[in-house]
Amino acid sequence: MVEAAPRPAAPASPASLAADVGAQSARVQEAWRVLDGVLDPEVPAVSVRDLGIVRDVRLHGDLLDVVLTPTYSGCPATEVIEADVLAAIHAAGLGPARVTLQRAPAWTTDWITPQGRERLRAYGIVPPGAVAPGTEVPLRFMPRAAAAPALECPHCGSPRTERLSAFGSTACKALYRCLACREPFEHFKPL
Repeated sequence: MVEAAPRPAAPASPASLAADVGAQSARVQEAWRVLDGVLDPEVPAVSVRDLGIVRDVRLHGDLLDVVLTPTYSGCPATEVIEADVLAAIHAAGLGPARVTLQRAPAWTTDWITPQGRERLRAYGIVPPGAVAPGTEVPLRFMPRAAAAPALECPHCGSPRTERLSAFGSTACKALYRCLACREPFEHFKPL
C-alpha cells in the first residue's frame, strides 16, 4: 500500500500570526533595552548603544542577531564587547544570539547619542565635535589651518586648555590639561 504524503499544516490564523510577530517584536525591543546596560570596556561611562556602535537588532528565525560596528578597525575592545553583548542577552533569557560585525560604513563619532556625549563629559572626557560631511571635497593644497580652538575643561568649564599628547589612554582619545584648574582630561577625537 502506498501512503499518501502528509498534508501540509493549515496556515496559521491571523490572530496567532499577530501574537507571534508581537512576541518577536517584544524580544527585539527587550534586546535593545538590555544593550543599554552593556558598557564600553574602555570608556565605562557610556553604553554600547550610547556610543553608537549597535547598528541593528534583528531576528533570523529564532536567532537574535546583534549587529555592531567597531569604533575603528583593530579596536582591541571589540572581542570584549562581543562577549559582553552575548552575556547580557543570555542573562536576560532572550534565547540564542550572535553578534555580527558590520564594518561598512565605518563608525563615526557623529553616531554617539546626545546622552552619550553628556555621559562622556560627566566622566571627564570632552565629547567630539561634528565630523565633516561625507560628501566629496576637492583636495586643495593650502597653508595649514589655524590651530583648533581650545576645548572647554569638563571639570571647571575654562576654555584655557592645552593638548599634552595626541593620544590618551586609547588611540581614539587625546590627552589635555586645563590651565585654570590644572586637571588633566581626555578628548574623544572626532572620527
